[in-house]
Amino acid sequence: MQKEDIPGFETLQALALDMRWSGSHVANELWAQLDPEGWAQTRNPWIILQTMSASRLQEQLALPALRNQLNALRSLREEAVAAPSWYAQQAGAPLLNGVAYFSMEFMLSESLPIYVGGLGNVAGDQLKAASDLGVPVTGIGLLYQQGYFRQVIDGDGNQQAYYPFNDPGQLPLQPLLGANGEWLRIQVPLAQATLWLRTWEVQVGRLKLYLLDSNDLANPPYYRGITSQLYGGDTALRLQQEIALGIGGWRLLEALGQSPAVCHLNEGHAAFAILERAASYMSRYQVPFETALSITRAGNLFTTHTAVAAGFDHFEPPLLAYYLGGYAAEKLQLSIPQLLALGRQRPDDEQERFNMAYLAINGSGAVNGVSRLHGQVSQALFEPLFYRWPPAEIPVGYVTNGIHVPSWESLAASRFWGNKGNAWVSQPQALASHAMQASDAALWQLRNEARSALVDFIRRQTGHASLFNPTVLTIGFARRFVPYKRPDLLLHDPQRLVRLLTNPARPLQLVVAGKAPPSDEQGKALIRHWVQFIRDYKMEAHVVFLQDYDMQLAAQMIGGVDVWLNTPRRPWEACGTSGMKVLVNGGLNLSELDGWWAEAYAPDTGWALGDGYEHGDDAAWDAAEAASLYQVLEQQVVTSFYERNEAQLPTQWTAKMRQSMTTHTFRFSATRAVSEYTTKYYLPAAARYQERTKDNAMVGKAIVQWQASVNQAWPSLEIGDTAVQEQSSAVGPTFIFSVPVHLAGLDTSMVQVTLYAAEADGHPQAQYNLQAGAKIAAASVKECTLYTVTIPATRAASDYTVRITPAHVQVAVPLENRNIRWQH
Repeated sequence: MQKEDIPGFETLQALALDMRWSGSHVANELWAQLDPEGWAQTRNPWIILQTMSASRLQEQLALPALRNQLNALRSLREEAVAAPSWYAQQAGAPLLNGVAYFSMEFMLSESLPIYVGGLGNVAGDQLKAASDLGVPVTGIGLLYQQGYFRQVIDGDGNQQAYYPFNDPGQLPLQPLLGANGEWLRIQVPLAQATLWLRTWEVQVGRLKLYLLDSNDLANPPYYRGITSQLYGGDTALRLQQEIALGIGGWRLLEALGQSPAVCHLNEGHAAFAILERAASYMSRYQVPFETALSITRAGNLFTTHTAVAAGFDHFEPPLLAYYLGGYAAEKLQLSIPQLLALGRQRPDDEQERFNMAYLAINGSGAVNGVSRLHGQVSQALFEPLFYRWPPAEIPVGYVTNGIHVPSWESLAASRFWGNKGNAWVSQPQALASHAMQASDAALWQLRNEARSALVDFIRRQTGHASLFNPTVLTIGFARRFVPYKRPDLLLHDPQRLVRLLTNPARPLQLVVAGKAPPSDEQGKALIRHWVQFIRDYKMEAHVVFLQDYDMQLAAQMIGGVDVWLNTPRRPWEACGTSGMKVLVNGGLNLSELDGWWAEAYAPDTGWALGDGYEHGDDAAWDAAEAASLYQVLEQQVVTSFYERNEAQLPTQWTAKMRQSMTTHTFRFSATRAVSEYTTKYYLPAAARYQERTKDNAMVGKAIVQWQASVNQAWPSLEIGDTAVQEQSSAVGPTFIFSVPVHLAGLDTSMVQVTLYAAEADGHPQAQYNLQAGAKIAAASVKECTLYTVTIPATRAASDYTVRITPAHVQVAVPLENRNIRWQH
């Protein structure tokens, strides 16, 4: 008998290949019952189906209990797909024919190891949330032969890196077939030979994720390993991977007949998609690159996750010219200097490296950071591109990240919330109400169950049946081990930490995990520091370092810890999502006021470190924050956990749980984040793109002409001397400002003349638009237009300066035109 002939196999196969549903709690129970040993070893449903014999599978599927589980899960999936989607109810939704979501990594399941951490976490969770919401997103990524490294910690605390092979046949994906039934392969021109990319399809609920890999027999040996390791190799390999992702990814969409209105770049790695999208438009409509870019950029969105300038990918000009010079000439009709200018602050500086983030900005219609604070940090990072523009006007918005709640809730939390369907989309207020009304006893039961499950997991992982105590306050601490995250801050005073851990009346236990980048010796030393602390102070009963931090380990930790600790140097944590994952599980946060916690923290939902200011890598400040951390633990965290009422319930603790779960869980969910992306960015971008392309791209071509006129005239603009009159009015004293402006032939509709005052002496930044009047002759400038405005006299007239900026109702200024002229 063939497996395909067994009743129920088709449903199992569809489930195993669906990254939205294969890892739900109901499905986990199903796979564990189907093959307990295989599930414990691999956590990969697809391998279980492949390795089980037909007779064994038939025997299991004949069991009524298992068939009932399977049928229930099938019904959940079918109901989720059939239900009216949130997206379909949005105004303007028909304009959004699709969103192409490009990312170097996607964290969807431990069975598909093509991720490192935060960036992939965001990408995977947003794909799942987009499926839940019905937003028409298509993911584009790379399939790595080895992925990121697997970690082993030796007896001396040294990190060893291993790279097991990702056999595509054992991963939950399938070859992507073209309309003719053949395996779809994409060609990308590179320096030495054509690069062939195989394509793969991953199901994510309603949506698809398409992956490309270079291990094609048609490729020369030096190209087959392009998609070997995630973030591995040298700069040339990184450039090749980003060419494969951006150019190859957009060509894949074209090969599938898709022309999405919106292209969402999840970090600058994917920015070459901007070039290929423009090249495609050039070829289809026979327009020059400048016109194609002006039109297509309206539909491009760039999300930056980087908090320091050094974090952006940079490439030396000769390297970029070698790999993309021919492509630029043939496909874009650009010279190498013109290509390089797209990724530079100073286009004519031959020594300046090509910055992928700058390319993304120069080719997008909108830019956003991933938290409120990160949006402000990014404005400062990109200030060099917007010379003389006030920092607050640098065009970077923000959408704070969120996590896909159903993917991260523990089994205990799933029982607590009672959410069997898609209530995080359809009934978030009802779930919040459930948390708010939960009794202290119910909340404490959730914590005890989840903590006990984590302790059981730790005992199995370490092989010590009595390690840790399921009744002791448990703190989790896991992250990428790099200096700016300060993973050793808690070790600043080891003896004080030991006293905290071993207090007989109020003990504490720590679960620590994380990887250092393979080439980062400082990061590896930070891991050794923890391992040596455990060994030197004999803290094995109180602290455990769990090796090989991945999605499965993360889920166990965030499900079971009472407190999630995060200690980065502000403002280098762009957002951080690990702390969000404990919310649904009733965990609390103790974190630096950075990233998402800077906007989430309230005294009734958790604890904060820092003063909300930046201190760089000041060792004295690190010492002060370490002391503050010990004090918060000793005097607040430990106290509220162990103080019990007559019913032996920690009411201070459960009160924080209740408030945190109620106010934060949905607010910091991927459901909220994707819905915000849709209404704030996707739908407006689609509308702008449609506007620029309709009627044979009449608007897009007019914008190119407007740009040329503005840029040509701008050096000749002049602002004359300002005259100020003070007068009284019914609402108080006012100033009347008058200033002659020479527009160098530009129409008054093509510029905006503004009265500007910076924030100072308690006054906020202020702007007032001046109105154009009659043309006059003025001694101070050439023939000019008189501009006037009346404003409240709430601050000194000398605070104000006149400036001119470009103006066009359909152009994003200053993103698409950065000219600005200030009064001397």
